Amino acid sequence: MSEQTKQWTANLIPSQSGRRVVITGANSGIGFETALELARKGAEIILPARSLAKANDAINRIRKEIPSASLVPAVLDLASQASVREFASWFSAQYPGPSIDLLINNAGVMAIPKRELTVDGFERQFATNFLGPFALTALLYPHMRQQQGNRIVIVSSSITKFAKIDFANLQSEHRYSPMAQAYAQSKLADSLFALELHRRMAKAGSPVIVTSAHPGYAITNLQTSGPGTGLSPFQIVAAILKPFASQDAAHGALPTLFAAVAPQAASGDYYGPDGFSELKGYPKLVPIPSAAQDPKDAERLWREAETLTGITFRP
Repeated sequence: MSEQTKQWTANLIPSQSGRRVVITGANSGIGFETALELARKGAEIILPARSLAKANDAINRIRKEIPSASLVPAVLDLASQASVREFASWFSAQYPGPSIDLLINNAGVMAIPKRELTVDGFERQFATNFLGPFALTALLYPHMRQQQGNRIVIVSSSITKFAKIDFANLQSEHRYSPMAQAYAQSKLADSLFALELHRRMAKAGSPVIVTSAHPGYAITNLQTSGPGTGLSPFQIVAAILKPFASQDAAHGALPTLFAAVAPQAASGDYYGPDGFSELKGYPKLVPIPSAAQDPKDAERLWREAETLTGITFRP
């Protein structure tokens, strides 16, 4: 297990000069704060969003604070497999060969009130939070520079402590509960993916490490863009916890940043806030949910993802 550091902050991020970073969902929330801090340390950030307008808006906001930031806009909608492939093709043309030092799978959606299907016919949360990142990682992996210190980071959620994988209901076709079932399952899938990718890359002898993180209860547009306007149980609990158990997006980004750049972060490890119930605080090593540690479930999920995306991923 990796060494734990107390009160780790963005000030401790080592220089990122000369490093190329791809961050999904960096136009808002913890993704934006992650991009901001890595840009501050000199990284070149590839910043895809669902539209060029959203990507450029984020870039303009970062450049107001860091005029010299190296930022490249792009278009990526993780809910669409065609969009994932188009982004990967664009990246291959712009940056051929080994050209990525850090890939952060951050983008996601949460607690969509009613079951929705994507253009591919997948349940939206499962598609956006897991299938999209799986496909993106598979397609970009050949561009990872196979060097010590380079990483793939997968952002999960503390709700995985209460989640389970139901292979008979992966697409929520038989039962749909926005938060406790559909969202929780999609983020548990991320955690299973992170550990399985770690195992496969270690077996292959790759020096690239795989880490994962969760932000605790971070106040971002994720809470307002998914649940709708009614008083759902999720919103009631969130409202009760918010005054004393939440943190802003900048603090919520710290576990992701730690997983991405801290020298002591180790492959296969999981990082979250050090406060009560991992809701807020400084980054620390946190327990991996038991449901994410089942290698048979991870292998089965990997096969399912390859079938659904049509992409064979062999690190």
